[in-house]
Amino acid sequence: MKVLVTGGRGMLAAALARVFEPCAAVVALGRAELDITDAAACAARLDEIRPDVVLNAAAATNVDACESAEAEAMRVNGEGPGNLAEACRARRLLLVHYSTDYVFDGLKPEPYVEDDPPSPQGVYARSKLLGETRVRERAPEHLVLRISWVFGAGGRNFVRTIVGAARTGPALRVVDDQRGSPSYTRDLALQTRRMVEAGCRGLYHVTNSGACTWYELAVQSIAWAGITGVEVTPVTTGEFPRPAPRPANSVLANARLAREGWPLLRPWSDAAREYVVESLSAPA
Repeated sequence: MKVLVTGGRGMLAAALARVFEPCAAVVALGRAELDITDAAACAARLDEIRPDVVLNAAAATNVDACESAEAEAMRVNGEGPGNLAEACRARRLLLVHYSTDYVFDGLKPEPYVEDDPPSPQGVYARSKLLGETRVRERAPEHLVLRISWVFGAGGRNFVRTIVGAARTGPALRVVDDQRGSPSYTRDLALQTRRMVEAGCRGLYHVTNSGACTWYELAVQSIAWAGITGVEVTPVTTGEFPRPAPRPANSVLANARLAREGWPLLRPWSDAAREYVVESLSAPA
């Protein structure tokens, strides 16, 4: 099997490449090697590489920056996946695409299931919904995975940021009224491989099990890193305004995985602890 990974310099793409390498010939391309907003380039690269599976981890992920760069967000997160989908359709290839919890408005009190109607609230959210829609419309062989609160080695993420901040300051303020499911790139990549090998198709929610607030994740991460003496104060979203709206509840129920008998991913706390201890703990 040959696998093409787009967004090859990113956090998720790097994890995908590592996980698929033992079972496949992996080609990971960053934007310099493949700009997915260029439809002709997508077609040419697929003809050159001749993959069996395309894993699209290319995305504009700076949620706040997207608010002031709507056209670019729509090109990268919306039309780019559509270009890949069209190229994959013409070559009868499987396209795996990653979407987001942000497609929901966060008003539902319970975790969101795959059949819940999307209601994106910001530019990033709308662009990601456009991308998953383009993939589902244009690529008959597709696997769309909605993921959330992603952290992992080799990239910027909340856990890394909060541990770094705790090392440089005695006090932090962290939002405590947004709830989600933190998800480890290593676990997401492993589950992707299992699903590709099993022949899964369609839309799934894939996150680590359980849920927490950003405040709870921050407190736990700082403790796992062995940092003491830092005061972490819970605040509301209103006290910490940002350009892009955030869903208050973005917990994704892995309902389809459970319905099909898949073991759910390990608890987020186990995954986050492993990441912090392996990657972020201060040297002895």
